[in-house]
Amino acid sequence: MGQARCIQIKKEDNVAVATRDIQAGTEVFPGLTTKQDIPQAHKITLRDISRGEAILRYGVVLGYARDFIPEGSLVSEHMLSLPEPPGLDSLTFGAQIAVNLPDPPVMSWEGYEVSGEAYGGTRNILGIHTTVQCVAGVLNAAVDKIRREILPRYPAVDGVVPVNHAYGCGVAIHAPEAIVPIRALQNLVKHPNFGGIIMAVGLGCEKLTADRLLPPDANKPENLILLQEQKGFGQMVAAICAMAERKLALLNQRKRSALPLSKLMIGFQCGGSDAFSGITANPAAGYASDMLVKGGATVLFSEVTEVRDGVHLLAQRCVSEEVGKKLIREMAWYDRYLQEGSVDRSANPTPGNKKGGLANIVEKAMGSIAKSGTAPIIDVLAPAERPRRVGLHFAATPASDFVCGPCQLASGIGIQVFMTGRGTPYGLASIPVVKVCSRNELKEQWPDLIDVNAGPVITGEASIADIGLLLFREIIETASGRKKSFAEAYGLYNDLCIFNPAPIT
Repeated sequence: MGQARCIQIKKEDNVAVATRDIQAGTEVFPGLTTKQDIPQAHKITLRDISRGEAILRYGVVLGYARDFIPEGSLVSEHMLSLPEPPGLDSLTFGAQIAVNLPDPPVMSWEGYEVSGEAYGGTRNILGIHTTVQCVAGVLNAAVDKIRREILPRYPAVDGVVPVNHAYGCGVAIHAPEAIVPIRALQNLVKHPNFGGIIMAVGLGCEKLTADRLLPPDANKPENLILLQEQKGFGQMVAAICAMAERKLALLNQRKRSALPLSKLMIGFQCGGSDAFSGITANPAAGYASDMLVKGGATVLFSEVTEVRDGVHLLAQRCVSEEVGKKLIREMAWYDRYLQEGSVDRSANPTPGNKKGGLANIVEKAMGSIAKSGTAPIIDVLAPAERPRRVGLHFAATPASDFVCGPCQLASGIGIQVFMTGRGTPYGLASIPVVKVCSRNELKEQWPDLIDVNAGPVITGEASIADIGLLLFREIIETASGRKKSFAEAYGLYNDLCIFNPAPIT
């Protein structure tokens, strides 16, 4: 079928989304003519909207019209009053538990088994962990030397990653919320891609001491270098290089083997979203997620402010009241966190989101939730917490791309799938990130940055299931090391931004 000028998601919607730029005076539906230019991805009213009347998309109230809006008109953010978020006191749990998920085409992948760990690694990496930001400069200099002079001798190792971060000192280490960054850093030490091989660099006077970062049985001289104990820069670099070579020799013995999907953990995230994200990229990701879950994999989806307005929908998919109460706990915590900063979830949408047709956080949330598919939610994780069972999890994190990613990484994901409508070169150093775009124009603009294009859903050339299956195969090929995502191939890595809601002193 050909490409429609507009897409109406639900029959009760009183707005539709323009699939391309539409000039004023264009008939978009029989008897409906645009009264002004409508940019691609923006909304057009399908009938007259009275002042105070609800604007509906996805069958959901996006907001209320501040003034009369004639049919055929553009709808933008300043025309809407934001509705109240769903309450947390009267949610219904377990009312919509899907049982008929799509079958995956394969049930295994090629990964690295890790002794004592539930999940396999997708890459073989020497992770060098740090207790404090102070050591980053020295460690980076040492890592440059390791990559040039030592790593080539260990061809089975994919790379060396300095796990630098902005935590460790000048912080309220005993504050209640300090558990979040400390848990994240502790769990990063256990990441499957590091193969259980532990190496850390500290300064010697920081608050995040090695005994706080490392497991008790790993806090040993053979795993830790303190820079204040070294005689000058040259000795610091030499000590780091010598320890790294010993660790690389161990990692070089790792080999891939066939593993069941139950050994694979995948994170789903979206960023630089537009109004097509909830029509193409995110639903396709949701279809792939359902296939992964059906095959026994563990999938995380996140971003509290980008699901808050659909929390009632997620609650219905929680498998038990216990899981539902965890969902409420995380939503309530984040409500308070935003209140303390004198903002609410409406602070979320970016200028790019709005330019891409998203009027407000409600519209963004409805599209964001689509990436979770339809599978039951078997557990809810606090930020950077590790899962305890296989299946679909809501992993509570900020929506910020470069904070959400490290939280999911700390939870143990071996690969991340990242949906975007506006485009971003975001990446993580320790795992591959697969990019999925929502529209053909972005794939044409960035042919060597976007891995999977969901745009053909808009043009009628492919279905959600078609793109979902394509994405599933991309995930398996990339996780198995048979393929590199563009971000991985080019080495496009963001700084590791650890979520720290505790005070800085």
